[in-house]
Amino acid sequence: MFEALSDRLDGIFSRLRGKGVLSEGDIDEVLREIRLALLEADVNFKVVKNFLGRVKDDLAGEEASKALNPQQQVVSTVHQELIRTLGGETISLKFAPRPPTVILMAGLQGSGKTTNSAKLARWFKQRHGRNPLLVGVDLQRPAAVEQLRTLGEQIEVPVFSEPTDPVSAAAAGLAEAKRMGRDVVIIDTAGRLAIDDEMMQQVRDISASVEPHYTFLVIDAMTGQDAVQTAEAFHETLDLDGVILTKLDGDARGGAALSVKEVVGKPIAFASTGEKLKDFDLFHPDRLAGRILGMGDILSLAEQAQEAFDQDEAEEAAGKLLGGEFTLEDFLAQMQKVKKMGSLGNLLKLMPGMPKELRDTEIDDRELSRVEGIIHSMTPEERQHPDVINASRRARIAAGSGQQAHDVDQLVKQFSAMQHMLKQQFGRGSKKLRKGSRKPPKGRGPAALTLPPAAGAGGAKKRPPPKKGKKGGRVTPKGGQVLARLPDLDAPTEDEVAAMVQSGELEGFGDPGMGLPRGQLPKRR
Repeated sequence: MFEALSDRLDGIFSRLRGKGVLSEGDIDEVLREIRLALLEADVNFKVVKNFLGRVKDDLAGEEASKALNPQQQVVSTVHQELIRTLGGETISLKFAPRPPTVILMAGLQGSGKTTNSAKLARWFKQRHGRNPLLVGVDLQRPAAVEQLRTLGEQIEVPVFSEPTDPVSAAAAGLAEAKRMGRDVVIIDTAGRLAIDDEMMQQVRDISASVEPHYTFLVIDAMTGQDAVQTAEAFHETLDLDGVILTKLDGDARGGAALSVKEVVGKPIAFASTGEKLKDFDLFHPDRLAGRILGMGDILSLAEQAQEAFDQDEAEEAAGKLLGGEFTLEDFLAQMQKVKKMGSLGNLLKLMPGMPKELRDTEIDDRELSRVEGIIHSMTPEERQHPDVINASRRARIAAGSGQQAHDVDQLVKQFSAMQHMLKQQFGRGSKKLRKGSRKPPKGRGPAALTLPPAAGAGGAKKRPPPKKGKKGGRVTPKGGQVLARLPDLDAPTEDEVAAMVQSGELEGFGDPGMGLPRGQLPKRR
Protein backbone atom coordinates (compact mmCIF):
# COMPACT_ATOMS: atom_id res chain seq x y z
CA MET A 1 0.00 0.00 0.00
CA PHE A 2 2.84 2.41 0.77
CA GLU A 3 5.18 1.33 -2.02
CA ALA A 4 4.66 4.48 -4.12
CA LEU A 5 5.28 6.70 -1.10
CA SER A 6 8.35 4.66 -0.15
CA ASP A 7 9.80 5.00 -3.65
CA ARG A 8 9.27 8.78 -3.69
CA LEU A 9 10.86 9.25 -0.26
CA ASP A 10 13.76 6.97 -1.18
CA GLY A 11 14.44 9.12 -4.24
CA ILE A 12 14.40 12.27 -2.12
CA PHE A 13 16.88 10.83 0.38
CA SER A 14 19.22 9.47 -2.30
CA ARG A 15 19.63 12.93 -3.82
CA LEU A 16 21.02 14.17 -0.48
CA ARG A 17 23.75 11.53 -0.48
CA GLY A 18 27.18 13.13 -0.64
CA LYS A 19 26.13 16.60 0.55
CA GLY A 20 28.26 18.00 3.34
CA VAL A 21 25.86 20.65 4.69
CA LEU A 22 22.07 20.99 4.52
CA SER A 23 21.42 24.47 3.21
CA GLU A 24 18.16 26.45 3.23
CA GLY A 25 17.70 25.68 -0.45
CA ASP A 26 18.15 21.97 0.21
CA ILE A 27 15.52 22.08 2.97
CA ASP A 28 13.01 23.87 0.72
CA GLU A 29 13.58 21.36 -2.08
CA VAL A 30 13.18 18.41 0.31
CA LEU A 31 9.95 19.84 1.74
CA ARG A 32 8.55 20.46 -1.74
CA GLU A 33 9.27 16.86 -2.76
CA ILE A 34 7.80 15.46 0.47
CA ARG A 35 4.66 17.59 -0.03
CA LEU A 36 4.12 16.13 -3.50
CA ALA A 37 4.79 12.59 -2.24
CA LEU A 38 2.24 12.88 0.59
CA LEU A 39 -0.45 14.49 -1.57
CA GLU A 40 0.02 11.78 -4.21
CA ALA A 41 -0.44 9.23 -1.39
CA ASP A 42 -3.90 10.79 -0.73
CA VAL A 43 -2.97 12.22 2.66
CA ASN A 44 -5.29 14.92 3.99
CA PHE A 45 -3.98 18.38 3.00
CA LYS A 46 -4.24 19.67 6.58
CA VAL A 47 -2.17 16.74 7.79
CA VAL A 48 0.42 17.45 5.06
CA LYS A 49 0.66 21.09 6.08
CA ASN A 50 1.18 20.28 9.77
CA PHE A 51 3.64 17.50 8.91
CA LEU A 52 5.82 19.77 6.77
CA GLY A 53 5.79 22.51 9.41
CA ARG A 54 7.16 20.16 12.05
CA VAL A 55 9.77 18.73 9.67
CA LYS A 56 10.99 22.20 8.74
CA ASP A 57 11.36 23.22 12.38
CA ASP A 58 13.38 20.10 13.16
CA LEU A 59 15.63 20.42 10.09
CA ALA A 60 16.44 24.03 10.90
CA GLY A 61 17.98 23.08 14.26
CA GLU A 62 21.73 23.63 14.43
CA GLU A 63 22.49 20.76 16.84
CA ALA A 64 20.98 18.13 14.56
CA SER A 65 22.90 19.39 11.52
CA LYS A 66 26.21 19.07 13.40
CA ALA A 67 25.53 15.57 14.71
CA LEU A 68 24.31 13.96 11.46
CA ASN A 69 25.04 14.29 7.78
CA PRO A 70 22.23 15.80 5.64
CA GLN A 71 20.79 12.46 4.48
CA GLN A 72 20.73 10.97 7.99
CA GLN A 73 19.23 14.17 9.38
CA VAL A 74 16.33 14.19 6.90
CA VAL A 75 15.66 10.46 7.29
CA SER A 76 15.66 10.70 11.10
CA THR A 77 13.35 13.72 11.12
CA VAL A 78 10.88 12.27 8.64
CA HIS A 79 10.89 8.98 10.54
CA GLN A 80 10.00 10.64 13.84
CA GLU A 81 7.27 12.75 12.27
CA LEU A 82 5.78 9.74 10.50
CA ILE A 83 5.54 7.94 13.84
CA ARG A 84 3.84 10.98 15.36
CA THR A 85 1.40 11.31 12.45
CA LEU A 86 0.49 7.61 12.58
CA GLY A 87 -0.40 7.83 16.26
CA GLY A 88 2.82 7.81 18.23
CA GLU A 89 2.28 4.78 20.45
CA THR A 90 0.61 1.40 20.22
CA ILE A 91 -2.73 1.28 22.01
CA SER A 92 -2.78 -0.56 25.34
CA LEU A 93 -5.98 -2.44 26.13
CA LYS A 94 -7.10 -2.92 29.71
CA PHE A 95 -9.65 -5.52 30.71
CA ALA A 96 -12.61 -4.74 32.94
CA PRO A 97 -12.05 -5.60 36.63
CA ARG A 98 -15.46 -7.28 36.59
CA PRO A 99 -15.82 -9.35 33.40
CA PRO A 100 -16.92 -9.30 30.73
CA THR A 101 -15.07 -6.60 28.79
CA VAL A 102 -17.53 -5.32 26.18
CA ILE A 103 -16.33 -4.21 22.74
CA LEU A 104 -18.65 -2.56 20.20
CA MET A 105 -17.80 -2.78 16.49
CA ALA A 106 -19.22 -0.05 14.22
CA GLY A 107 -18.73 0.91 10.59
CA LEU A 108 -20.20 1.06 7.11
CA GLN A 109 -21.38 -2.00 5.24
CA GLY A 110 -18.54 -3.65 3.34
CA SER A 111 -15.78 -2.31 5.56
CA GLY A 112 -15.20 -5.73 7.10
CA LYS A 113 -16.91 -5.46 10.51
CA THR A 114 -18.05 -9.10 10.71
CA THR A 115 -14.73 -10.59 9.58
CA ASN A 116 -12.71 -8.31 11.84
CA SER A 117 -14.99 -9.11 14.77
CA ALA A 118 -13.93 -12.74 14.37
CA LYS A 119 -10.28 -11.71 13.90
CA LEU A 120 -10.43 -9.68 17.10
CA ALA A 121 -11.96 -12.63 18.98
CA ARG A 122 -9.17 -14.89 17.73
CA TRP A 123 -6.58 -12.28 18.78
CA PHE A 124 -7.95 -12.16 22.32
CA LYS A 125 -8.03 -15.94 22.50
CA GLN A 126 -4.56 -16.59 21.02
CA ARG A 127 -2.59 -13.68 22.47
CA HIS A 128 -4.22 -13.18 25.85
CA GLY A 129 -5.83 -16.55 26.60
CA ARG A 130 -9.29 -14.99 26.91
CA ASN A 131 -12.67 -16.64 26.34
CA PRO A 132 -14.59 -14.32 24.00
CA LEU A 133 -18.21 -14.47 22.89
CA LEU A 134 -19.31 -13.07 19.52
CA VAL A 135 -22.74 -11.40 19.47
CA GLY A 136 -24.39 -10.81 16.10
CA VAL A 137 -26.87 -7.92 16.06
CA ASP A 138 -26.71 -7.21 12.31
CA LEU A 139 -30.25 -8.43 11.63
CA GLN A 140 -30.71 -6.49 8.40
CA ARG A 141 -28.02 -7.83 6.08
CA PRO A 142 -28.97 -11.30 4.79
CA ALA A 143 -26.88 -14.14 6.28
CA ALA A 144 -24.79 -11.74 8.38
CA VAL A 145 -25.34 -13.84 11.50
CA GLU A 146 -24.63 -17.05 9.56
CA GLN A 147 -21.36 -15.56 8.36
CA LEU A 148 -20.43 -14.77 11.96
CA ARG A 149 -21.32 -18.33 13.04
CA THR A 150 -19.14 -19.79 10.29
CA LEU A 151 -16.20 -17.64 11.34
CA GLY A 152 -16.82 -18.52 14.98
CA GLU A 153 -16.61 -22.24 14.19
CA GLN A 154 -13.25 -21.72 12.48
CA ILE A 155 -11.74 -20.11 15.57
CA GLU A 156 -13.79 -22.22 18.05
CA VAL A 157 -15.56 -19.23 19.60
CA PRO A 158 -19.32 -19.38 20.41
CA VAL A 159 -21.71 -16.98 18.67
CA PHE A 160 -24.96 -15.63 20.13
CA SER A 161 -27.86 -13.95 18.34
CA GLU A 162 -31.64 -13.81 18.48
CA PRO A 163 -34.22 -12.66 15.90
CA THR A 164 -35.68 -9.78 17.88
CA ASP A 165 -34.26 -6.29 17.43
CA PRO A 166 -30.60 -5.17 17.54
CA VAL A 167 -30.81 -3.45 20.92
CA SER A 168 -32.54 -6.40 22.63
CA ALA A 169 -30.17 -8.89 20.96
CA ALA A 170 -27.14 -6.96 22.23
CA ALA A 171 -28.49 -6.87 25.79
CA ALA A 172 -29.36 -10.58 25.66
CA GLY A 173 -25.88 -11.37 24.35
CA LEU A 174 -24.28 -9.57 27.29
CA ALA A 175 -26.48 -11.52 29.72
CA GLU A 176 -25.55 -14.79 27.97
CA ALA A 177 -21.84 -13.98 28.29
CA LYS A 178 -22.21 -13.47 32.04
CA ARG A 179 -24.10 -16.75 32.32
CA MET A 180 -21.45 -18.67 30.36
CA GLY A 181 -18.55 -17.02 32.22
CA ARG A 182 -17.12 -15.39 29.10
CA ASP A 183 -14.69 -12.55 29.84
CA VAL A 184 -14.83 -10.70 26.49
CA VAL A 185 -17.93 -9.80 24.46
CA ILE A 186 -17.59 -8.53 20.88
CA ILE A 187 -20.79 -7.05 19.40
CA ASP A 188 -21.04 -6.93 15.59
CA THR A 189 -23.48 -4.14 14.65
CA ALA A 190 -25.26 -3.42 11.37
CA GLY A 191 -23.91 -1.07 8.72
CA ARG A 192 -25.16 0.84 5.72
CA LEU A 193 -23.77 1.68 2.32
CA ALA A 194 -23.70 5.29 3.46
CA ILE A 195 -24.15 7.16 6.72
CA ASP A 196 -27.80 7.81 7.62
CA ASP A 197 -29.67 8.91 10.72
CA GLU A 198 -31.38 5.53 11.29
CA MET A 199 -28.08 3.64 11.45
CA MET A 200 -26.52 6.23 13.73
CA GLN A 201 -29.47 6.15 16.10
CA GLN A 202 -29.42 2.34 16.20
CA VAL A 203 -25.72 2.11 17.08
CA ARG A 204 -26.21 4.90 19.63
CA ASP A 205 -29.03 2.91 21.33
CA ILE A 206 -26.93 -0.28 21.37
CA SER A 207 -24.04 1.60 22.96
CA ALA A 208 -26.35 3.02 25.65
CA SER A 209 -27.76 -0.47 26.33
CA VAL A 210 -24.51 -2.43 26.78
CA GLU A 211 -22.17 0.42 27.89
CA PRO A 212 -19.08 -0.87 26.03
CA HIS A 213 -15.60 -0.48 27.45
CA TYR A 214 -14.20 0.02 23.93
CA THR A 215 -15.86 1.22 20.74
CA PHE A 216 -13.90 0.52 17.57
CA LEU A 217 -14.71 1.91 14.15
CA VAL A 218 -13.84 -0.40 11.24
CA ILE A 219 -12.84 1.53 8.11
CA ASP A 220 -11.56 0.40 4.73
CA ALA A 221 -8.08 1.76 3.97
CA MET A 222 -8.79 1.42 0.24
CA THR A 223 -11.37 4.23 0.33
CA GLY A 224 -8.79 6.95 1.05
CA GLN A 225 -10.15 10.26 2.31
CA ASP A 226 -13.71 8.88 2.38
CA ALA A 227 -12.56 6.67 5.27
CA VAL A 228 -11.44 9.76 7.19
CA GLN A 229 -14.79 11.49 6.59
CA THR A 230 -16.60 8.36 7.78
CA ALA A 231 -14.51 8.33 10.95
CA GLU A 232 -15.36 11.99 11.60
CA ALA A 233 -19.12 11.31 11.23
CA PHE A 234 -19.06 8.30 13.58
CA HIS A 235 -16.96 10.14 16.12
CA GLU A 236 -19.63 12.85 16.35
CA THR A 237 -22.20 10.15 17.23
CA LEU A 238 -20.14 7.71 19.30
CA ASP A 239 -17.27 8.14 21.69
CA LEU A 240 -14.73 6.18 19.66
CA ASP A 241 -11.72 4.61 21.36
CA GLY A 242 -9.85 3.63 18.23
CA VAL A 243 -9.98 2.65 14.60
CA ILE A 244 -9.49 -0.76 12.98
CA LEU A 245 -7.94 -0.26 9.56
CA THR A 246 -8.65 -3.06 7.08
CA LYS A 247 -7.11 -4.04 3.72
CA LEU A 248 -3.70 -2.60 4.50
CA ASP A 249 -2.30 -5.22 2.12
CA GLY A 250 -4.11 -3.60 -0.82
CA ASP A 251 -2.60 -1.48 -3.56
CA ALA A 252 -4.31 1.81 -2.60
CA ARG A 253 -2.24 4.86 -1.76
CA GLY A 254 -2.53 4.62 2.04
CA GLY A 255 -3.60 8.19 2.78
CA ALA A 256 -6.22 7.05 5.29
CA ALA A 257 -3.63 5.51 7.62
CA LEU A 258 -1.61 8.73 7.61
CA SER A 259 -4.63 11.01 8.12
CA VAL A 260 -7.08 9.38 10.50
CA LYS A 261 -5.22 10.01 13.77
CA GLU A 262 -4.62 13.71 13.20
CA VAL A 263 -8.06 14.44 11.68
CA VAL A 264 -10.24 12.37 14.05
CA GLY A 265 -8.00 12.50 17.09
CA LYS A 266 -8.31 8.75 17.75
CA PRO A 267 -5.50 6.25 17.22
CA ILE A 268 -5.44 3.27 14.90
CA ALA A 269 -5.85 0.36 17.32
CA PHE A 270 -5.62 -2.67 14.99
CA ALA A 271 -4.64 -3.34 11.41
CA SER A 272 -5.87 -6.12 9.13
CA THR A 273 -3.22 -7.11 6.59
CA GLY A 274 -4.85 -10.02 4.77
CA GLU A 275 -7.94 -12.12 4.21
CA LYS A 276 -7.01 -14.89 6.65
CA LEU A 277 -8.17 -14.69 10.24
CA LYS A 278 -4.59 -14.68 11.51
CA ASP A 279 -3.71 -11.57 9.45
CA PHE A 280 -4.61 -9.21 12.26
CA ASP A 281 -2.62 -7.49 14.98
CA LEU A 282 -2.12 -4.34 16.98
CA PHE A 283 -1.15 -1.31 14.93
CA HIS A 284 2.45 -0.23 15.62
CA PRO A 285 3.14 3.29 14.28
CA ASP A 286 6.91 2.99 14.65
CA ARG A 287 7.03 -0.27 12.70
CA LEU A 288 4.91 1.05 9.84
CA ALA A 289 7.01 4.21 9.68
CA GLY A 290 10.13 2.07 9.40
CA ARG A 291 8.59 0.04 6.58
CA ILE A 292 7.57 3.19 4.68
CA LEU A 293 11.18 4.41 4.84
CA GLY A 294 12.57 1.02 3.81
CA MET A 295 14.06 0.23 7.24
CA GLY A 296 12.33 -3.11 7.60
CA ASP A 297 10.44 -4.41 10.62
CA ILE A 298 12.45 -6.98 12.55
CA LEU A 299 10.01 -7.05 15.50
CA SER A 300 7.03 -8.05 13.35
CA LEU A 301 9.20 -10.64 11.60
CA ALA A 302 10.22 -12.13 14.95
CA GLU A 303 6.60 -12.25 16.14
CA GLN A 304 5.51 -14.04 12.96
CA ALA A 305 8.34 -16.55 13.34
CA GLN A 306 7.46 -17.14 16.99
CA GLU A 307 3.86 -17.86 16.03
CA ALA A 308 4.78 -20.20 13.16
CA PHE A 309 7.65 -22.14 14.81
CA ASP A 310 7.56 -24.26 17.94
CA GLN A 311 10.60 -23.52 20.11
CA ASP A 312 11.50 -27.17 20.80
CA GLU A 313 11.11 -28.12 17.15
CA ALA A 314 13.21 -25.13 16.09
CA GLU A 315 16.01 -26.11 18.50
CA GLU A 316 15.91 -29.71 17.27
CA ALA A 317 16.10 -28.56 13.63
CA ALA A 318 18.99 -26.23 14.48
CA GLY A 319 20.84 -29.11 16.13
CA LYS A 320 20.41 -31.27 13.04
CA LEU A 321 21.51 -28.40 10.83
CA LEU A 322 24.68 -27.75 12.81
CA GLY A 323 25.36 -31.48 13.17
CA GLY A 324 25.22 -32.12 9.44
CA GLU A 325 22.18 -34.40 9.84
CA PHE A 326 19.66 -32.15 8.10
CA THR A 327 17.59 -34.24 5.65
CA LEU A 328 14.99 -33.47 3.00
CA GLU A 329 12.35 -34.47 5.57
CA ASP A 330 13.56 -31.70 7.89
CA PHE A 331 13.85 -29.27 4.98
CA LEU A 332 10.21 -29.95 4.03
CA ALA A 333 9.00 -29.36 7.60
CA GLN A 334 10.87 -26.05 7.88
CA MET A 335 9.65 -24.91 4.46
CA GLN A 336 6.03 -25.55 5.47
CA LYS A 337 6.52 -23.43 8.60
CA VAL A 338 8.02 -20.59 6.55
CA LYS A 339 4.92 -20.66 4.34
CA LYS A 340 2.78 -20.09 7.43
CA MET A 341 4.57 -16.79 8.02
CA GLY A 342 3.26 -15.35 4.75
CA SER A 343 4.60 -14.67 1.30
CA LEU A 344 8.34 -14.54 0.75
CA GLY A 345 8.04 -11.08 -0.78
CA ASN A 346 6.48 -9.67 2.38
CA LEU A 347 9.07 -11.39 4.56
CA LEU A 348 11.88 -9.79 2.56
CA LYS A 349 10.33 -6.36 3.05
CA LEU A 350 10.37 -6.90 6.82
CA MET A 351 14.10 -7.67 6.87
CA PRO A 352 16.24 -4.63 7.76
CA GLY A 353 19.05 -3.70 5.41
CA MET A 354 17.52 -5.29 2.33
CA PRO A 355 18.47 -3.42 -0.87
CA LYS A 356 15.61 -1.70 -2.64
CA GLU A 357 16.07 -3.89 -5.71
CA LEU A 358 15.65 -7.05 -3.61
CA ARG A 359 12.65 -5.65 -1.71
CA ASP A 360 10.92 -4.86 -5.00
CA THR A 361 11.64 -8.28 -6.51
CA GLU A 362 8.52 -10.26 -7.34
CA ILE A 363 8.93 -13.71 -5.78
CA ASP A 364 6.63 -16.47 -6.97
CA ASP A 365 5.53 -18.46 -3.90
CA ARG A 366 4.48 -21.28 -6.21
CA GLU A 367 8.16 -22.23 -6.43
CA LEU A 368 7.91 -23.48 -2.83
CA SER A 369 4.89 -25.58 -3.77
CA ARG A 370 6.85 -27.08 -6.68
CA VAL A 371 9.72 -28.09 -4.38
CA GLU A 372 7.21 -29.36 -1.83
CA GLY A 373 5.57 -31.56 -4.48
CA ILE A 374 8.92 -33.07 -5.49
CA ILE A 375 9.82 -33.98 -1.90
CA HIS A 376 6.34 -35.40 -1.25
CA SER A 377 6.81 -37.71 -4.24
CA MET A 378 9.91 -39.27 -2.65
CA THR A 379 9.93 -42.31 -0.38
CA PRO A 380 11.08 -41.91 3.24
CA GLU A 381 14.37 -43.59 2.33
CA GLU A 382 14.96 -41.13 -0.52
CA ARG A 383 14.28 -38.17 1.76
CA GLN A 384 16.76 -39.47 4.32
CA HIS A 385 19.40 -40.49 1.76
CA PRO A 386 19.03 -38.51 -1.50
CA ASP A 387 22.17 -40.18 -2.91
CA VAL A 388 20.16 -43.38 -3.59
CA ILE A 389 18.07 -41.57 -6.23
CA ASN A 390 19.09 -42.99 -9.60
CA ALA A 391 17.66 -42.43 -13.08
CA SER A 392 14.60 -44.67 -12.62
CA ARG A 393 13.77 -43.19 -9.22
CA ARG A 394 14.25 -39.70 -10.64
CA ALA A 395 11.76 -40.44 -13.43
CA ARG A 396 9.23 -41.80 -10.93
CA ILE A 397 9.54 -38.74 -8.65
CA ALA A 398 9.20 -36.37 -11.62
CA ALA A 399 6.05 -38.15 -12.81
CA GLY A 400 4.54 -38.10 -9.33
CA SER A 401 5.18 -34.38 -8.79
CA GLY A 402 4.32 -33.21 -12.32
CA GLN A 403 7.83 -31.89 -12.90
CA GLN A 404 10.70 -32.71 -15.21
CA ALA A 405 13.48 -35.15 -14.30
CA HIS A 406 16.09 -32.39 -14.46
CA ASP A 407 14.07 -30.41 -11.87
CA VAL A 408 14.36 -33.33 -9.46
CA ASP A 409 18.06 -33.71 -10.25
CA GLN A 410 18.64 -29.99 -9.67
CA LEU A 411 16.91 -30.06 -6.29
CA VAL A 412 18.89 -33.11 -5.14
CA LYS A 413 22.19 -31.60 -6.28
CA GLN A 414 21.48 -28.29 -4.55
CA PHE A 415 20.49 -30.03 -1.33
CA SER A 416 23.56 -32.30 -1.45
CA ALA A 417 25.79 -29.27 -1.96
CA MET A 418 24.14 -27.60 1.04
CA GLN A 419 24.63 -30.74 3.15
CA HIS A 420 28.29 -30.93 2.15
CA MET A 421 28.85 -27.30 3.07
CA LEU A 422 27.11 -27.72 6.44
CA LYS A 423 29.17 -30.81 7.26
CA GLN A 424 32.35 -28.97 6.44
CA GLN A 425 31.38 -26.00 8.59
CA PHE A 426 29.53 -27.60 11.50
CA GLY A 427 29.16 -31.36 11.06
CA ARG A 428 31.34 -34.41 11.46
CA GLY A 429 33.69 -33.10 8.80
CA SER A 430 34.61 -30.16 11.00
CA LYS A 431 38.07 -30.38 12.58
CA LYS A 432 36.89 -28.33 15.56
CA LEU A 433 34.14 -30.81 16.41
CA ARG A 434 36.26 -33.87 15.58
CA LYS A 435 39.20 -32.74 17.69
CA GLY A 436 39.29 -34.57 21.02
CA SER A 437 36.53 -36.98 20.05
CA ARG A 438 37.95 -40.41 20.82
CA LYS A 439 34.87 -42.57 21.21
CA PRO A 440 34.52 -45.36 18.63
CA PRO A 441 31.37 -45.48 16.52
CA LYS A 442 28.40 -47.34 17.97
CA GLY A 443 28.30 -51.04 17.23
CA ARG A 444 32.08 -51.37 16.74
CA GLY A 445 34.73 -52.51 19.16
CA PRO A 446 37.76 -50.48 20.18
CA ALA A 447 40.43 -49.85 17.58
CA ALA A 448 43.52 -52.07 17.51
CA LEU A 449 46.48 -50.50 19.26
CA THR A 450 50.25 -50.48 18.89
CA LEU A 451 51.84 -50.31 22.34
CA PRO A 452 55.51 -49.79 23.18
CA PRO A 453 57.67 -52.74 24.43
CA ALA A 454 57.61 -53.58 28.12
CA ALA A 455 59.61 -51.30 30.36
CA GLY A 456 62.53 -52.64 32.33
CA ALA A 457 63.23 -52.20 36.04
CA GLY A 458 64.94 -48.92 35.41
CA GLY A 459 61.94 -47.51 33.60
CA ALA A 460 61.18 -47.12 29.92
CA LYS A 461 63.66 -45.26 27.78
CA LYS A 462 62.03 -42.47 25.85
CA ARG A 463 62.14 -42.88 22.08
CA PRO A 464 61.69 -40.15 19.52
CA PRO A 465 58.30 -40.20 17.79
CA PRO A 466 58.26 -42.18 14.54
CA LYS A 467 58.94 -40.14 11.46
CA LYS A 468 56.77 -40.11 8.38
CA GLY A 469 57.98 -40.81 4.88
CA LYS A 470 57.29 -38.64 1.91
CA LYS A 471 54.22 -40.69 1.02
CA GLY A 472 52.75 -40.68 4.50
CA GLY A 473 53.94 -44.16 5.67
CA ARG A 474 55.83 -44.64 8.93
CA VAL A 475 59.58 -45.35 8.86
CA THR A 476 61.75 -47.05 11.45
CA PRO A 477 63.42 -44.66 13.88
CA LYS A 478 67.19 -45.02 14.24
CA GLY A 479 68.12 -47.78 16.67
CA GLY A 480 64.50 -48.45 17.37
CA GLN A 481 62.14 -51.32 16.87
CA VAL A 482 60.08 -51.90 13.77
CA LEU A 483 56.52 -50.99 14.66
CA ALA A 484 53.54 -52.82 13.26
CA ARG A 485 51.79 -50.83 10.49
CA LEU A 486 48.21 -50.13 11.52
CA PRO A 487 45.58 -47.69 10.30
CA ASP A 488 45.94 -44.14 11.58
CA LEU A 489 43.47 -44.04 14.47
CA ASP A 490 43.01 -41.77 17.42
CA ALA A 491 44.85 -43.06 20.49
CA PRO A 492 42.71 -44.02 23.52
CA THR A 493 42.88 -42.25 26.82
CA GLU A 494 44.21 -43.96 29.94
CA ASP A 495 40.68 -44.44 31.30
CA GLU A 496 39.60 -46.16 28.09
CA VAL A 497 42.65 -48.47 28.23
CA ALA A 498 41.85 -49.37 31.83
CA ALA A 499 38.26 -50.20 30.88
CA MET A 500 39.46 -52.40 28.04
CA VAL A 501 41.82 -54.28 30.39
CA GLN A 502 39.11 -54.90 32.97
CA SER A 503 36.71 -56.21 30.34
CA GLY A 504 39.31 -58.69 29.08
CA GLU A 505 39.59 -57.17 25.66
CA LEU A 506 43.39 -57.06 25.86
CA GLU A 507 44.95 -60.45 26.70
CA GLY A 508 48.26 -60.54 28.54
CA PHE A 509 47.93 -56.92 29.52
CA GLY A 510 48.77 -55.84 33.06
CA ASP A 511 48.09 -52.59 34.83
CA PRO A 512 47.49 -49.41 32.84
CA GLY A 513 50.76 -47.97 31.64
CA MET A 514 52.60 -51.31 31.32
CA GLY A 515 53.43 -52.75 27.93
CA LEU A 516 52.78 -56.03 26.15
CA PRO A 517 55.45 -58.62 25.57
CA ARG A 518 57.46 -57.87 22.44
CA GLY A 519 55.59 -58.65 19.22
CA GLN A 520 52.23 -59.29 20.95
CA LEU A 521 49.30 -57.20 19.80
CA PRO A 522 45.86 -56.83 21.37
CA LYS A 523 43.11 -58.82 19.79
CA ARG A 524 40.19 -57.23 17.98
CA ARG A 525 36.70 -58.06 19.01
